[in-house]
Amino acid sequence: MPEPTDIRSGLVCVGLNYKTTPVEVRERLAFPEAQVPLAVQQVRGLPGFEESVVLSTCNRVELYATHALPSGKEGHAALRQYLIERFELQPEHAEALVLYNLDSAEAARHLFRVVSGLDSMVLGETEIFGQVKAAYKVALDTGTTSRSLNKLFQQAFTVGKKVRNETTIQRGSTSVGSVAVDLAEKVHDLKECRVMLVGAGEMSRTCAQSLLSRGAKSIIVSNRSYDKAVELATEMKGRAMKFDEWEHALHEVDVIISSTSAPHFVIKPEQIDQVMRKRRWEPLLIIDIAVPRDVDPAVNNIEGVYLYDIDALQAIADEGRRERLRQLASCERIIEEQLEKYGFLKSPGSGGLKLA
Repeated sequence: MPEPTDIRSGLVCVGLNYKTTPVEVRERLAFPEAQVPLAVQQVRGLPGFEESVVLSTCNRVELYATHALPSGKEGHAALRQYLIERFELQPEHAEALVLYNLDSAEAARHLFRVVSGLDSMVLGETEIFGQVKAAYKVALDTGTTSRSLNKLFQQAFTVGKKVRNETTIQRGSTSVGSVAVDLAEKVHDLKECRVMLVGAGEMSRTCAQSLLSRGAKSIIVSNRSYDKAVELATEMKGRAMKFDEWEHALHEVDVIISSTSAPHFVIKPEQIDQVMRKRRWEPLLIIDIAVPRDVDPAVNNIEGVYLYDIDALQAIADEGRRERLRQLASCERIIEEQLEKYGFLKSPGSGGLKLA
């Protein structure tokens, strides 16, 4: 192993996220993607600063940097002032700005947790791994990282992969929308999957967006208000259908998401039985998100039909959350082991914090 590079107290992280700051403030402090290269140059250009990476997503804004200032507090103060000036915050907004200020091992631990999905709104989510890699690449390409941050971020990616490979923290859906996608993937090839929305409630919209984002082929929207059906269909790049016509198109789709406000069953066994005959019993997934329910439970007895109501979806999502929470201790243990391996944690007789 090469001789460690001693970074002493020169590693700092200043940031805010969904836990510390409401969305209206996060929006004000977000860096547009095209402006991140300039931002990393501005941070590195601050007096006493040497390297920088800027991470800006919908859920967090974080500045990682190394510096040669006398203390971490001075580094934190400089980064805070940079954010205030960069976003032209009024005095009252600047005074109310809540940031977390981390240095040395705490900054490294935080980055490792972020990359591993442990600091995310959805515990264990994988998207943040790619977002951090993209942020690091911008800094690398812009030339604002050197030996210390290059090694730190490469170590963070190694830790993130280790957490993903050695635990189940990222397995199991934790939202109704993601459960719907997972169910659809088990029943159909999403690239060939056709979806119908019966009603246009917010939850059904979320499920449809999740399906489309993962490759669903097409969508049909039918709603009592045809104008709303047209609006949502346009948003989903699909087609609208009048509410008294949706039954005629059931045989065309593979997934039905129903969320009307009807006080009685809208989808009945005799309808689905006819549909399945036309489909020659090809699998049909029905997601009933309405309360009261839109779909007669007897529909689930028809061959080839997979029916899930809101309680079933929520139960699957809750179990996903519980399983991830059970894995949390294992993930934290891996991170602590890696912090020690890379020299961030002091050991007896050590001369300080090192970045191996």
